Formats: sequence, structure tokens, C-alpha cells
Amino acid sequence: MGMGTDLHGQDYTKAAVRALRDALWHNSLSIAPALGYSRDVMEVEVEIGVAKPEQVNKAEVAAVLPYGKAQVTVVKGGLDIPNEDNTTVVANAAAVVYLDIDVAGESS
Repeated sequence: MGMGTDLHGQDYTKAAVRALRDALWHNSLSIAPALGYSRDVMEVEVEIGVAKPEQVNKAEVAAVLPYGKAQVTVVKGGLDIPNEDNTTVVANAAAVVYLDIDVAGESS
């Protein structure tokens, strides 16, 4: 999980990208190689919460992931903090990683 902001530009995509980067900074996506799989086969579900979900470019958010297949969902959440000159945008991100693995002894 992570949090990102855009302090002056009211850019929801920028805040969302920063939130996902924050989430990745705190975690490692190393489970795939540990199990003998390529990182590229990971499926990553990303959920972003911002006050104005329609203003987030999902492709830009997905491009943050260094590997794996991303599915980005944007929901109402986060926080807008209005002040005299502009609005500070706060985004929250959660990333869940899935890996389809073969279990020893199971038949296909």
C-alpha cells in the first residue's frame, strides 16, 4: 500500500503514480523468481483511490510497474485538500500480486 500527492498541480494521475511508486518502494515483487518463474508472468491488481477517479490515466499508472501484467482500477477515495490558491490531491494505492503456479503432484 502507498500514498502519493500532487501539492500544486491538481494532477490526479501524478498523485496516483506517486502512490503506486510508494507502494512498490515498501515491498518487493520477488516471489516469482523465488519460485522459479519469470517476473513477467505476475498479474498485478492495482487499486487507486482519489477524489476524482475519472481524471486518472490508468495507462500511466500501469506503466509504473517494472514487470508483470497490470490491471488498474480507480475508485473514489483519497483526499482533496483545498486552500487559497489550489487543491492538494492525495491518492492511495494498493497492489496485489498473483502468480499462477504449478503445484507438485497436480495433473494439468
